[in-house]
Amino acid sequence: MLKPVVQEETTGCGIASVANILGKTYSEMKAAANAMGIHASDKSLWSDAQYVRCMLSSAGVKASADETPFETWEALPDLALLSIKHHQEEGKKFWHWVVFKRVEGQSFVLDSASYLSSNIREDFHAMQPKWFIEVNVENKVLL
Repeated sequence: MLKPVVQEETTGCGIASVANILGKTYSEMKAAANAMGIHASDKSLWSDAQYVRCMLSSAGVKASADETPFETWEALPDLALLSIKHHQEEGKKFWHWVVFKRVEGQSFVLDSASYLSSNIREDFHAMQPKWFIEVNVENKVLL
């Protein structure tokens, strides 16, 4: 059974999303991120896509170099980091990271937000992704 990782810090959605992809706990991923100089207390994590790529790369997982505009749920690759809840603060763009997965034709989103009643989401109409980063876990055995 899939047990999604829930973020333990307000700005920890990227860390939790990468943990969801890699099959790690939040504390394991946080320790790895901290060792790379990535800290959830850094508000720039809300508006920078490079740090999630760095965490994935350090685990040998490839992520697309560019953000691809979201068009439809059906057009998404089988595994992707999605940016949702876009907003601006003081002229700077912010978003929330979630993980889109398609397993044997079944699509769902792993959303690490602690306030959700279920962190496995299928309410696609309620999420409004702006763009995604394709994740390729070839040669990796992940949950």
